[in-house]
Amino acid sequence: MSGINLKDKVAVITGASQGLGEALAIRLSEEGCKVVVADMNYEGAQAVAAKLNDAIAVAVNVTKIEDCEKMAATAIEKYGKIDILVANAAVVKSGDIREFPASSFAFVVDVNLNGYFNTVKAVAPYMLERKSGAIIQINSKSGKKGSYKNCAYAASKFGGIGLTQSLALEFADQGIRVNCICPGNLLNSPLWVNSLFKQYAANQGTTEEAIREKYLNQVPMKRSCEYEDVANAMVFLASDMSSYMTGQAINVTGGQEMK
Repeated sequence: MSGINLKDKVAVITGASQGLGEALAIRLSEEGCKVVVADMNYEGAQAVAAKLNDAIAVAVNVTKIEDCEKMAATAIEKYGKIDILVANAAVVKSGDIREFPASSFAFVVDVNLNGYFNTVKAVAPYMLERKSGAIIQINSKSGKKGSYKNCAYAASKFGGIGLTQSLALEFADQGIRVNCICPGNLLNSPLWVNSLFKQYAANQGTTEEAIREKYLNQVPMKRSCEYEDVANAMVFLASDMSSYMTGQAINVTGGQEMK
């Protein structure tokens, strides 16, 4: 058994200028990868790339296929191959459907689902040439169970699992594996602290403290999901240790989701 060995692998990760994406980019670098840090926030992506051992930053809007194609071509020009794709770019907008704009629903689906499709469509040809690659979507527990007053996000993530399974079937005999990670709530992350606690407290007519307690109480292990939990699963799925796994949506939820 070869174990975890990602040394000199080339990894492309979207949504990597901050938060979970930044943490995953750092972990990939620590594992020996050459990293393409991709994000709409190019300055942020440059700042992350500067922290890594061997990395470049690329500006990309995943809703634009031409941006994704340029991202993939830049990775090939710099490093000659793409071994790992981490499709992490995502947005969250929540609300009661009676007040939730159709444009917001479309925006969330465009980034989270269409953006995932565009990213894989751009990168897959280079993996297919070499008959080798690991594609990992950062999904959510909301890809498996509906999310209260959060219909756009859940719908986009359910779609992401369907896309993952379909691509896994398409690529299974060509050396490319496609899997998802479904994290639980990253309650200590800037996304939650700066945005989601406020959104959910407003939607549910309560306080931010009550929202935190509510979500912690839903977790059998009684703790928040952390970046390291997600990064550990990512490294496993990117490595040969998971060589017989494709089309899977791996829960990292402290027992909150078990199917």
